[in-house]
Amino acid sequence: MPSFELLKTETLLQGRAFKIRRDTLKTPDGRETKFDIVEHGGSVVIVPVDADGNLLFVRQYRHAASMDMLELPAGTRDGDEPFADCAAREIREETGMEAGKLIQVGSFYLAPGYSTEYMGVFLATDLKHNPLEADDDEFLSVEKIPVQEALKMAERGDMPDAKSLAALLMARSYLEK
Repeated sequence: MPSFELLKTETLLQGRAFKIRRDTLKTPDGRETKFDIVEHGGSVVIVPVDADGNLLFVRQYRHAASMDMLELPAGTRDGDEPFADCAAREIREETGMEAGKLIQVGSFYLAPGYSTEYMGVFLATDLKHNPLEADDDEFLSVEKIPVQEALKMAERGDMPDAKSLAALLMARSYLEK
């Protein structure tokens, strides 16, 4: 397959959680084109299952979507923080629960058309109350939903959050045991 050649890159914006850069590339047929890319250090999404077979979701306002959304707990890595450490921290920050068992069930690029963000997916079980203080800009509430109902919500299109849908799909074989 013919390849693209990077000619130059420039930073357009350095934000708190990501950077936006513009890459100029030479296409396989010799033309030049520009891509604006969001550079992101990676993140995690967690599928927490309590002892009663419920999944713990968080509901929070998402300004870009102009709505409160029901999502699986998730968060951004701190620098080069290992994905598993990030998942262990984020579940405590967002749900107040610590995972006695945390296993990575997959990973994926969140939006490879314009972002480098790579997301690890973790199944969290053996939960016990052990909260960490939430981030200053997070206002969320925890909702428990039985596993089968959460899967039905995803299938019906009642869960418009891509990371939650992908995580449920990756964890499904663990959830349906």
